[in-house]
Amino acid sequence: MQRYPTASIILHWFIAILIIAAFILGSYMTDLRISPTKLKLYSWHKWLGVTILGFVAIRLLVRLFKGAPNYPDSMQQWEKQAANGTHIGLYILMFAVPLSGYLYSYAAGFPVVYLGLFELPALIDPNPDWKDQLKSAHEILTKCMLALVFLHFAAALKHQFINKDGILQRMLPTNSNKESR
Repeated sequence: MQRYPTASIILHWFIAILIIAAFILGSYMTDLRISPTKLKLYSWHKWLGVTILGFVAIRLLVRLFKGAPNYPDSMQQWEKQAANGTHIGLYILMFAVPLSGYLYSYAAGFPVVYLGLFELPALIDPNPDWKDQLKSAHEILTKCMLALVFLHFAAALKHQFINKDGILQRMLPTNSNKESR
């Protein structure tokens, strides 16, 4: 069984950790009353989103240039199509969720100051009408991503423990087999 390139494996797990952290932080911070702590957490959430966006762009480039291993022959055609659709959906959402949050922040009149060091460009002007729509879009897209991440995780576990086809080993950081790429 071929494995993903090392760069893809590292980026996969790093991005997964960042997405989980951003989701937990986002869920926690929204219920807080306005305070300096809440504002600090919003900044951290924005930093995570921008960082995710950057690393997802790198991951997509690695995927385009280095490719991905083929699915095992034991997989049914519908499973391969579902896996491809899920991967495409995850890539779209890994761009759409942070971008919708980024645009929401500017529509609400709050700049994104990355790591507290420099303000990122405003792609839109403050706009109360867009603010509410972008907030809703960010929340809906986040829930869609959470559902696809759960499906992706469940499928990986199915392949590991039910199918026992070794597909999970393609993306694990360590493996006794030599990497193919």
